[in-house]
Amino acid sequence: MEAIVKRFKEQLEQLRVYDHAMGILYYDMETVMPKGAFALAGDTLGALSEVSYKLRTDETFVSDMQAILANPDQVDPITLCEAKRMNEDRERIACIPIEEYVAYQVESTAAFSAWQEAKAKNEFALFLPHLEKLIDYTRRFALYYKPDAPVYDTLLDEYEKGLTTEMLDGFFRDVRSALVPLIDRIRKNGYQPDTSFLEQRYPIEKQRELTKTLMQVMCMDPDHSTCGEVEHPFTTNFTKADVRITTHYYEDAVQSSMYSVIHEAGHATYELNVGDEIARSPLGTGVSMGVHESQSRFFENIIGRSEPFIEAVYPKLTELFPEQLKGVSAHAFYLAVNKAEPSLIRTEADELTYSLHIMVRYELEKQLIAGTLKAADLPKAWNAMYREYLGIDVPNDTMGVLQDSHWSGGSFGYFPSYAIGSAYGAQLLKRMERDLDVWGLAKAGNLAPIIAWLKERIYQYGCRLDPKELMEQAFEAPFDPNYYIEYLTEKFTELYRL
Repeated sequence: MEAIVKRFKEQLEQLRVYDHAMGILYYDMETVMPKGAFALAGDTLGALSEVSYKLRTDETFVSDMQAILANPDQVDPITLCEAKRMNEDRERIACIPIEEYVAYQVESTAAFSAWQEAKAKNEFALFLPHLEKLIDYTRRFALYYKPDAPVYDTLLDEYEKGLTTEMLDGFFRDVRSALVPLIDRIRKNGYQPDTSFLEQRYPIEKQRELTKTLMQVMCMDPDHSTCGEVEHPFTTNFTKADVRITTHYYEDAVQSSMYSVIHEAGHATYELNVGDEIARSPLGTGVSMGVHESQSRFFENIIGRSEPFIEAVYPKLTELFPEQLKGVSAHAFYLAVNKAEPSLIRTEADELTYSLHIMVRYELEKQLIAGTLKAADLPKAWNAMYREYLGIDVPNDTMGVLQDSHWSGGSFGYFPSYAIGSAYGAQLLKRMERDLDVWGLAKAGNLAPIIAWLKERIYQYGCRLDPKELMEQAFEAPFDPNYYIEYLTEKFTELYRL
C-alpha cells in the first residue's frame, strides 16, 4: 500500500502540473492574449488536455485508486479523500471518447474568441455556430456519464453536488413569490436615492488605487494574489500560492469595479485560506460553485454594501475622488449603491433584483439542454423573458444574450450557483452574528476575524467535505432559503421606508 500511495501521489503531481499549464493559458486568453494567437492556444490546450485525459484514465492510476478505496483503513484520510475525488473525476471523463474530449477543448477556445467578437460587434450570428456545438457537446457528454438521468440535473450536479431541477424550481418559486411583490412595492413607492454622483468621471488610475486598498481590506496577500483587467471579471487559482482576480473599469461607474473587486476577492479569500496540508492537492480548492459564490456574494453584498463597511472605506474614496464626492456623505453613498431597480446587466444588478437575472438564465438553459429551445431563437426568448421577469426591454444582443461569458466556455448549469450562493451567505451571516460583532468589525474595516471564522468553518476544508455536509456543518442546521428572503425583505424595507 505504501508503494501504491507513493505512485498515486506522483501521478497527482503530474496532473497538477498539466492543469497548472492549462490554467495559465486560459488566464492569458482572458487577459492579455492577442486575438490572433487564440487558434495556436486552442491547439496547445487540446494537446495538453489529451495528456491530462490519458493521465486521469491511465490503467495503473485507476488500479491504484481502486486499491486505496478498497482499503480505507490502510491510508490517511486525505489520501482516501483524494482517491474518491479523482475517481469521480475519472468517471466523468472516461466515458467520453478521447477525440471528442480534445475537440471540445479546442472548440471552447474558438467559442470564447467568437463570443468576444460577437459581443463587441453586437452580432449574435458570429457566436451562434459555436454555441450550437457547445450545447451538443454538453448534452452528449452528460448522457455518456449518466444516460438514465435528466441531462440538466447532471450538469447542475457538476457545479453543486446534489442540486437538482426539482430543488431549484422550488427555491426559485419561493424567492420569486417573495421578492417580486417587494420590488413592485418599491416601484410604486416612487422614492429612489440620488445616484448622479456615481455617473461622473472617475479616473481609472485612481480606481486602480482603490482596488489595491480593497484587496488589503480583504486580507489578500500581495505575494500570492494579483488583479488583472478583462471584459468579464473572474477569479482563477492555481494553488493557494497563486490566486488571481480580475476586474473591468468604467470611468462613469466607479461602483462597478469597486464591487467587482470585492466580489472576486471573496472568491480569492476562499482559495487563499485552504488548509496547507492540501494546498497542492486536488482537494486544495473550493468544493463547489454554490459555496464559492456564497463567499463572493457575502463579501460583495452583505458586507460590502452594508453601511458600516462603507463608512470604513469612505475616507479612502473621498481621498481618491474629492471632487466627485464633494458634499456626498457616506450614508448617501450607501443608499446609492443599494438602489433597487430592474436593469439589463446581471453583473451590475442590485442585490434585490439579481436573482431574477439568474432565473432568466436558468429557465433558458433548461430549454436549450432539453432541446425545446433552439440556440438560434435564444435572443428572442431572452428578450421576452427579460420583459416578463424584469419588465424591461433589451435594446441589443450585446446588452442581452451576449453579456455573459459563461456559455462560451460551455458552463451550462453554473448560473444557479449565484442564487444558491447568495442564500447560503444570508444563513452564514445569521450563524456568524452569534459569535462575532460582524457590523462592528465591518465599521472598523477589520475583516480578518470574519475571514478567520469562515476559514475555520469552510475554507480550510477545500474539497474534503461535500457541499451539503460542509454548509450544514457551518450553519449548524440544514440549509434554509428563508434566511435569504428575510434578509432581503428586512434590508430593502428599511432602505425604501416601506
